[in-house]
Amino acid sequence: MSAETGSIRDRFETSLADLDVPVTGTTPTDFELALETIVSDPVVGTPLPFESVSLPSWVDDEPTPSTLEEATTSVTAASLGIADYGSVVLPSTPDGSEQVSLFPDLHVPVLREADLVADMSTAIERLGPQLRDGGSAIVATGPSATADMGALVKGAHGPKDVHVLVLENGGDDE
Repeated sequence: MSAETGSIRDRFETSLADLDVPVTGTTPTDFELALETIVSDPVVGTPLPFESVSLPSWVDDEPTPSTLEEATTSVTAASLGIADYGSVVLPSTPDGSEQVSLFPDLHVPVLREADLVADMSTAIERLGPQLRDGGSAIVATGPSATADMGALVKGAHGPKDVHVLVLENGGDDE
């Protein structure tokens, strides 16, 4: 890991801390154990696009509307982490990653340390080709919250809590 990557990771973690979002780093070997310590059952997810890890068998990766409604935790891939904001980029996928990330109270986005970028300009530069080709993505920053009707309400339009899981030394395409 280069010094620049380390400083980007530090900035990402600081931005997440400012949002009260915990972050856990793990190696691909320890991924399942790290995930187990974060989630609460029932857990739904979408297949992860990383060669080094996949969802454990105890995660329902083909949720139905009823299992999605019953789930307390969701696990989806993030394609980027934006250090300046503590944001994660959640790509739209045919298996419904957007819905899976939004319905349960806890969302666990998983991303590779190599996919951390410093700022929004860099993120847009990296996402540009995908978006110009018709792809879409959500840039999510912390738990869902609104104060439209007065007091701050968490989870109004998405998860109440977020816990980011960073794959260290991911090995995929690095």
